[in-house]
Amino acid sequence: MRSAVSASQIPTFLAKPVTHLPSESLRTAGHGQSFAAPSALSLCHFTGGGLQAIRPRARAMAASTPNAPPHLNLFADVANKVADAAGGVIRQYFRSKFDIIQKDDLSPVTIADQSAEEAMVSIILDNFPSHAIYGEEKGWRCTQDTADYVWVLDPIDGTKSFITGKPLFGTLIALLHNGTPILGIIDQPVLRERWVGMTGETTTLNGKHVSTRACSNLSQAYLYTTSPHLFSGDAEDAFFRVRDKVKIPLYGCDCYAYALLSSGFVDLVVESGLKPYDFLALIPVIEGAGGVITDWKGQKLHWEASPLSTATSFNVVAAGDKHIHQQTIDSLQWK
Repeated sequence: MRSAVSASQIPTFLAKPVTHLPSESLRTAGHGQSFAAPSALSLCHFTGGGLQAIRPRARAMAASTPNAPPHLNLFADVANKVADAAGGVIRQYFRSKFDIIQKDDLSPVTIADQSAEEAMVSIILDNFPSHAIYGEEKGWRCTQDTADYVWVLDPIDGTKSFITGKPLFGTLIALLHNGTPILGIIDQPVLRERWVGMTGETTTLNGKHVSTRACSNLSQAYLYTTSPHLFSGDAEDAFFRVRDKVKIPLYGCDCYAYALLSSGFVDLVVESGLKPYDFLALIPVIEGAGGVITDWKGQKLHWEASPLSTATSFNVVAAGDKHIHQQTIDSLQWK
């Protein structure tokens, strides 16, 4: 548990002090302790020979970043408030009637997306006026052209799930420090489940530690992707090479699939065409649970936010076990 921060230690970029909470408390802010994390029921696979137990793997923590900033818990406290604000807006509109707008890229957006992002931005700027924000709906917001700290927001990852009443979308919040994700939140506001990952800390779900599960063979893996129809051309062929080797392919979870991977319920997620606001929040969550997340070449995911940045597309693979991650990279054969 981190020690409390005295007023003299609070950095000058804070517009006003934020009450420090113990690390376990702040990760549950907004949802409380009443929502216990589900146990990893799927720590065993069913095989042709019956039920085969998988040994629980030692929970790995995200490696400490040498230049990780102080006061990370203060950032997490505000991030929880940001998720609370977004969730309050989203729940008002979930399964209600509203207009659906088609964006230039033909993806849908609603008043819930737009209103939730504004609520999130307001809280961040109230607490950290010198920080930059890059949101899915409005892009870059900052008084300067550069910032050491950048919040990357996706108010509703999985808008199609949201507008069809399926509670498997999520709110994604990432905080980058000099381009590196140091804090990530996956929040499901309807189910009231919140995964929090921070540099050097074990990922939590509603305050309970979670970890990925061991699965050393691709043939035993449970795979998720949002939809097989989102792949095309060479990417479709590459995905099929992986899909044909796994035990069970599953579809339709958006960011929730990565949350399930972090909790040890599925083994692999493979997706194409993700934007930075779709995956940056996932990195601390998955790595803090002991998993691996990279591009299809096995390289680290990285994106620099600035006023001139465009939200380029990335191919992403996340695995709970490093062995099937490598087997997936080998199967994708991405050049």
